[in-house]
Amino acid sequence: MKKIILVCFCLAVLIAPAVVFAQVPQSVRSKEAIKRVKPHLTQELQENGFQYGSPVFIRIFKQSNALEVWVKKGKNFELFNNYWICTYGFRGLGPKEKQGDGKAPEGFYSIYPKSLNPSSNYHLAFNLGYPNEYDRAHKRTGSALMIHGDCVSIGCYAMTDKTIEELYALADGAFRNGQKAISVHIFPFRMTEEHMNRYADSKNINFWRNLKEGHDYFEKAKNPPRVSVINKKYTFN
Repeated sequence: MKKIILVCFCLAVLIAPAVVFAQVPQSVRSKEAIKRVKPHLTQELQENGFQYGSPVFIRIFKQSNALEVWVKKGKNFELFNNYWICTYGFRGLGPKEKQGDGKAPEGFYSIYPKSLNPSSNYHLAFNLGYPNEYDRAHKRTGSALMIHGDCVSIGCYAMTDKTIEELYALADGAFRNGQKAISVHIFPFRMTEEHMNRYADSKNINFWRNLKEGHDYFEKAKNPPRVSVINKKYTFN
C-alpha cells in the first residue's frame, strides 16, 4: 500500500509542473520574442537585485504615458522599470464607459495566464479583463481591451513591439514560476493632492478619489491590495 502511494505521489510531482506550464499559452512568435529579450532582461533584473520569474505588478498613469513594472523582492514589490506608452486612444483621461467611446480603461484589473495572446494581430498582447466587476456594476460596455504592441490604438494601451516583448516575457516568466494573477492598476494621472485639486471640477472626480484609495494603499504597503466592489465602489483589503 505504501509503495502504491509513493508511486502516485512521484507521478503527481512529475505531472504537476507540466499542467501549470500548459496553462500559459505560447506561439512560435512568443517563444522567439522571449528567447530574444530574456538574456538582457535577466541581466538587468539581477543587476537590480531581482530574479527573472519573480511576481510582477503593473501600474499605468495615462497623463504621463507611463507604464511601471514592479517586481517582488522579499516580501514587497520594488520598481524595476518605467516603459513609455505609445498611445491609449484619442479621448484622453477618464474611464472607458461604452463600446466605441475611444477611451481606455481606468481602475483595477487582473491578468491571468489565459489573458496572454501570443498570436495577437498587434504582435503580442494580454487582455486586461475589461469590463471588471466595477465596470459591470456601472453598466459599462466594451471588450477585448488590451496591452499590446504595434504602437497603434483606439482604446487599448499600445506599446512598441520591443516593449511588449519585454512585458510579455516578464508576465510569462512570472506565470510559469507560479504567479496566479498579475494586478494592473490604471490611473488617469499621478495621484498627488496637486493633481486631485487641479481636476476637482471633473465629472470623474469621485471615481478618481476612489482610485486614489487603492493607489495610496500600495504606496504605503508596497503590495497590491485585495480589491473588491461593494455598493458600486472599489474597496481594498
